Parts: sequence; C-alpha cells; structure tokens
Amino acid sequence: MADTKLSEDVRDAFAAGRLGHLTTLNPDGSPQVSIVWVGLEGDEVVIAHLMSGRKVTNIARDPRVALTVEAEGSNPVGMTNYLIVYGTARLVEGGAPELLQKLAEVYLGPGVRFPPFDNPPPGHVIHISVDRIGGVGPWAE
Repeated sequence: MADTKLSEDVRDAFAAGRLGHLTTLNPDGSPQVSIVWVGLEGDEVVIAHLMSGRKVTNIARDPRVALTVEAEGSNPVGMTNYLIVYGTARLVEGGAPELLQKLAEVYLGPGVRFPPFDNPPPGHVIHISVDRIGGVGPWAE
C-alpha cells in the first residue's frame, strides 16, 4: 500500500463542505454506502462516527474502502467534477466528537455546536490512507 500525496486541487475539494459517500464491504461482499462528513489530517481522509455502526464493523473486518466527493467545476463536456478515493481505512477509538465539531464549522457554519448534546460517546475516527484517486477533474488518472 503506497500512500498518495494529495494535490492542492484534491485538498480544495475536501475543504468545500460537500458530503462524501463512503463505501465499505459487508460480510457477504456486497457494498454498504454511508453519507459522511469528510476532512483531512495530513494526506489522510478522516471521518468521525459516534456509535459502532455498520461502516465501523465493516472496516474492522475489511479495511478496503472507496469514497466519492463532488467537487467544484466541470469537464469540457459539462460533467461535474468529482473525486473517487480508493484506500485503506483504520479505526482509531475516541476523538469523534472533537472531529465532528471541527467538521461542523465547514458543513453547518461557524459557531454551531455539534454533536448538539452533552457527553457524546467517544466514537471512532476513521483514517483513510489514499492508495489512488480517480474521478472527473484535474486529479483524474
């Protein structure tokens, strides 16, 4: 697994506050898709999850993931730019409320409190090491 250094175009797409679509693999091999807020820590994509949902149990069993995010602009024939990230995920226990608060500033606006309740569970932070990037846009292979 070779980590990919993210270009400024890719970084800008992740900072734009557009929802991601995270695909993990169910035990039977079928895809499971979750809509997620996405951020970056260095060259890794980060996603927070407060509970132990299907995406968390899937990643614990099989770390292969794909993630799509729409991006600004379009190609010469008018298709909207989007990223497809193929990578390997790892789970880190704790830190989900803090990451969600940081991402809420992007997705919901400045000064918003998220999660909007006291004493949220520590959850998990999903870190995705990017193996390759595809899609439509300046990052496409």
